[in-house]
Amino acid sequence: MPVTRRSTNWAGNVAFRADGVHRPASLREVQSLVARNGKVRALGSGHSFNDIADTPGALVSLAGLPPTLEIDAAAGTVTVGASVRYAELGRRLHEKGHALPNLASLPHISVAGSIATATHGSGDTNGNLATAVSALDMVTADGDLVSLTRSRDGDRFHGAVVGLGALGIVVSVTLDITPSFDVRQHVYEGLPFEVLDQHFSDVVSRAYSVSLFTGWRDARIDQVWVKYRVDRPGERSADEEDWFGARPAGGPRHPVPGMSAVHCTEQLGMPGPWFERLPHFRPDFTPSSGAELQSEYLVPRRYAVDALHAVNGIRDRVAPVLQISEIRTIAADELWMSPSYGRDTVALHFTWIPDTGAVLPVISLLDERLAPFDARPHWGKLFTTPPEALRSRYPRLPDFHALVRHFDPGGTFTNDFLDRHLLGGH
Repeated sequence: MPVTRRSTNWAGNVAFRADGVHRPASLREVQSLVARNGKVRALGSGHSFNDIADTPGALVSLAGLPPTLEIDAAAGTVTVGASVRYAELGRRLHEKGHALPNLASLPHISVAGSIATATHGSGDTNGNLATAVSALDMVTADGDLVSLTRSRDGDRFHGAVVGLGALGIVVSVTLDITPSFDVRQHVYEGLPFEVLDQHFSDVVSRAYSVSLFTGWRDARIDQVWVKYRVDRPGERSADEEDWFGARPAGGPRHPVPGMSAVHCTEQLGMPGPWFERLPHFRPDFTPSSGAELQSEYLVPRRYAVDALHAVNGIRDRVAPVLQISEIRTIAADELWMSPSYGRDTVALHFTWIPDTGAVLPVISLLDERLAPFDARPHWGKLFTTPPEALRSRYPRLPDFHALVRHFDPGGTFTNDFLDRHLLGGH
């Protein structure tokens, strides 16, 4: 079994403690590796910005396993290997006439890693990526292969999908699929911030997926990315000259001001397949480095405007260390450890400059200002939420503790991140 060197995450802000990354070539090798190691964690595409994937034991990449991708058209599902990335999955599904309901802004992330941390796209009626999961297979601490399904395992399944790597090494997942569809994307500029006070719901529900981008430098939303499904003529026209006071962009745009749009997905209303429009970045463009840090806070939809005003009130602290901020909506779900569990959600995402010392005090301030709105941070990004406050925001956490004890009584898959934030003293 090859062992490769991987010293940091994609962004370079986390140094892994493991000596290397094991790359098993078969399920049997995964089972053997887990069974003989005291500490194990799976490593996906490395796009987490904290130590959620770290371990002093064995880091495991599943990229060496056969790239399973099996479509069951009759059941409306696709089963994929854990390391398959959404860019490849999207292309293959579309070739066969199928689609996923939604995608994240970056399509180069691994399926299992994205699901484990409840990564999401945007859209009032769209759940996070994990809500598409109908079954999963994982290797547990003793090396056994365990299968869980939505139809058979019910509530326990809801606890396992966003598992944060705490229950086992997920080796494959089965996802719900739909018929393929086309999307046309428009970008609008200069949306006055005060429009959101009365029309937030109107703005974000205007299309299948809507993203608001701002640098928090003044009282406006710099860009609104609007993604319409071509097969839904009931959605409002994307050809309006005056869009809540914002104007159509005069050409392709990148979310970060001043950056070339060459790697962004097609805009200006040109229809294209879902997997080439729902992300913000092209599937055939792979980021070579991560000169950034990221945070994200998910608040109940009812607090959306108040939370935006809370951030606007400290924009003099946020803007100097920010590259761009994105505001999205996510539908409620039943997955215990999902930040959207039990509530329709608004996500406030921050892409920071790559300076941890300058950024962390601002993240701490954001934690403080968003705490009154029951904010849940994204599991794979930077946050300073006190553990006791974080735990109080997940009503099914005691049940998740019980699930961890059931599947991993010896703590094979626990690590400092999980102990610090969720499992300490359980």
